Amino acid sequence: MNQMPEKSIDLIFADPPYNLQLDHGLMRPDQSVVDAVDDQWDQFASFEEYDRFTHSWLTAARRVLKDTGTLWVIGSYHNIYRVGTQLMDIGYWMLNDVVWIKNNPMPQMKGVRLCNAHETLLWAKKSKEATGYTYRYKDFKAGNEDKQLRSDWYFPICAGRERETTGDGTKAHSTQKPEALLFRIIAACSNPGDLVLDPFCGSGTTAAVAKALGRDFITIDKEADYVDVARKRVAKVTPYEITEAGMSIDQPKPRIPFVNLVEGGALPPGTRLSLKGREVEAVVHEDGTISANGYRGSIHKVGKLVLGLPACNGWEHWLYTEKESGRKRLIDDLRPSEKPNALSGAPNLPNICTTKRPDQGALLE
Repeated sequence: MNQMPEKSIDLIFADPPYNLQLDHGLMRPDQSVVDAVDDQWDQFASFEEYDRFTHSWLTAARRVLKDTGTLWVIGSYHNIYRVGTQLMDIGYWMLNDVVWIKNNPMPQMKGVRLCNAHETLLWAKKSKEATGYTYRYKDFKAGNEDKQLRSDWYFPICAGRERETTGDGTKAHSTQKPEALLFRIIAACSNPGDLVLDPFCGSGTTAAVAKALGRDFITIDKEADYVDVARKRVAKVTPYEITEAGMSIDQPKPRIPFVNLVEGGALPPGTRLSLKGREVEAVVHEDGTISANGYRGSIHKVGKLVLGLPACNGWEHWLYTEKESGRKRLIDDLRPSEKPNALSGAPNLPNICTTKRPDQGALLE
């Protein structure tokens, strides 16, 4: 990382050694040996050594991270609190901690502790002052049945066809993460064409998912065997093709005042509006107020009182008559999808007017 350009990375995902501190083998009740993480790269002589290692890679990662970038790091109870301390001491600013709850965790073999059924992810930006980082909140809320994404994520551990294996069928990497976990992080916190970094590449999950999602990536590992596995894995990935972009339904229209439509000639003074689903007619005034049933005020307040509701979004209740077709349409249709520099010059806004004398009404406070 120290050889990479400063502020060049949009998103970092890090799955560092956990320092599991296993000092003896694990046995199942039937006395068979558990394939636990006993790799040399996960072993440290002391907590102090692990802290120095963590401080070193987090510092290097912060240097290459853009001011608008974010970092995700995953760990277990063995290491995540030490990582979190280093992260904050260096200057990162915590955005969330996320609990990955495993649908199919490994059982606690000795029966002396709780079954360890989760891991923790820390999501941080570069500094407290950093702004402009990517989080596709609205898109993922829409995809989550219009509910906010929560900080408890349920995914099974990596198994089956997804698990990378060697020629003899054994695991290629002892701590391979599920693609679904990386899919959510990369898709939610980066955009197509962004550059993703994984400084602990392992079997190449980050690289494979990044390629599939149309992101560029740099992944690093000091173990040559893992790099070879990752390269072969990534070579088989075909990026997803999405030909229909569309505009998000939740994409808000410009917050323009109703009076802009009056001033711009779309709904000039004297225009008659009707209330959706009711035999009620309102008149538009030159100041952007409307009057109906003896009330005069904003499209929202008059609508609320006429309908007898605690609140009313007038844009979604008042109708105008389209001059060309004679159809009634919501006044919301007159708001441009992009805010123009000057509404009054828009050529496609209908010019609707009437010679009838407007009903004055009493102004609502």
